[in-house]
Amino acid sequence: MLDEVERWLARRSWSAAERPLDLLLAAKRAAGAQGTVSVVLPALNEEETVGEIVETVRRELMGPEAPLVDELVVVDSGSRDRTAQVAARAGARVVARDAILPRLPAVPGKGEVLWRSLLVTSGQIVCFVDADLRRFDAGFVSGIIGPLLTEPPVQLVKAMYDRPLEAGGKVVPAGGGRVTELVARPLLNLHWPRLAGFVQPLGGEYAARRSLLERLPFPVGYGVELAMLIDALGLVGLDALAQVDVGVRRHRHQDGQALGRMAASIYRTAQLRLSRGPLVRPELTQFERVGTEFVPTTHAVEAAERPPVLSLPEYRSRHAA
Repeated sequence: MLDEVERWLARRSWSAAERPLDLLLAAKRAAGAQGTVSVVLPALNEEETVGEIVETVRRELMGPEAPLVDELVVVDSGSRDRTAQVAARAGARVVARDAILPRLPAVPGKGEVLWRSLLVTSGQIVCFVDADLRRFDAGFVSGIIGPLLTEPPVQLVKAMYDRPLEAGGKVVPAGGGRVTELVARPLLNLHWPRLAGFVQPLGGEYAARRSLLERLPFPVGYGVELAMLIDALGLVGLDALAQVDVGVRRHRHQDGQALGRMAASIYRTAQLRLSRGPLVRPELTQFERVGTEFVPTTHAVEAAERPPVLSLPEYRSRHAA
């Protein structure tokens, strides 16, 4: 198994610099309709960062000199701040999560937003980018789109990067990605060792062919990235998966309790795929000191998944062509 992972790393791991923009534009022209690209930003209360991301993508990847991206959509999942207004002013098409497929009431969660975004985008390559990135570089988009334009067997590409932890005015160079290192990476290495070569298995920046995404189930919550890797491995095989080094990822970090809920969601996603049975207890109890006591709060661990979008009549009618 180790030999297979090493061979995969040599064949399917690249740097964004290996595919300059002129090469990608030529490959996009040659691909025709199959080279159309949609960029999706799932957003919840990201007014501080979403505008810069939108402006950078539009300026560097959507202008007449570099028309790599065909559409840029921000899906707002109920922000209470000015995320929608900032994104629209920067030039994105903004769609409210609840306005997509209104016959099916939306539930909270990142995976829910990504799943619904497939119904309001048209590109044959779909690129997801988290909306909380700071000092955003357009290479995050062009880098992960690249292999899908130049390597026909590749179906899904994850970004890999350094992930510093910035807290209290200090920077720990490799301190980010705590849920990855403590939960996701051990799970993958133990149960899906063919996926052990992914540097950032939970990263929110990745691109895939629509023909793959429309056949995948989407956990509604934080487990969506882990599920996508595992399910894509089963559907298209390891050689159809790849990763690209895009540099450094800087973003807003979650507190310890939020990370605990994320970890529980990741474990639940893995457990469901290991056994397809029910959780023993689909809840997580956490504690917070209030005065002289520890007060418990119990959170449900997301158990819902959305079916492959190809099963929806609304999606099939939109993409019948």
